[in-house]
Amino acid sequence: MPNTVWTLLVAAVTAVVTALAVGLFVTPRMEARKKRLGEVHTARDTFSTNMTRIISACASLQRFQLPPDGESGLTPVARERLTGERERWWQQIDDATRWLIDNVALYAGSWPLPDLIQFATAYAGNARIVVLSEREEATKVELLIALTVPVQRQFFGFPWSRARHHVADRQSFAETLALIGGEPSAP
Repeated sequence: MPNTVWTLLVAAVTAVVTALAVGLFVTPRMEARKKRLGEVHTARDTFSTNMTRIISACASLQRFQLPPDGESGLTPVARERLTGERERWWQQIDDATRWLIDNVALYAGSWPLPDLIQFATAYAGNARIVVLSEREEATKVELLIALTVPVQRQFFGFPWSRARHHVADRQSFAETLALIGGEPSAP
């Protein structure tokens, strides 16, 4: 009987010590890690959301052009509403690119390869530069789409799509950067 009591006592003490050690040392580290990983994934999701917002707003701006003032078929009220919508889409693009540049360290640094970090950083900076530039609206829209589509596909596309379009996306992105750098900022 004394051996059984001793065995139970040792087992109970071992369980208590193990539970305390896990509770004091392991659990806090795991919770902190869980929080950091959650923040990284939230930043990546917001990165994707903002790129989708840019593409969507650019597509809307391309689709709904304002006809010249003298052209009939558009009442002043309809013109005012369409102008308001276009301004709202530009505000969405402005907000999205502002978030991209302000939070680039959060999402870009979360990828393991330096090439991906540089790709995301170059995208954020150049997208913001395009929005802030004095180019014509149509040119800005074309440049933003040309910048965003390859980046979105490389970061969030299906794996086979990323691999299939890797070279073309990088080349397209580089060509767009050359256009941005080659064009004058002011008309």
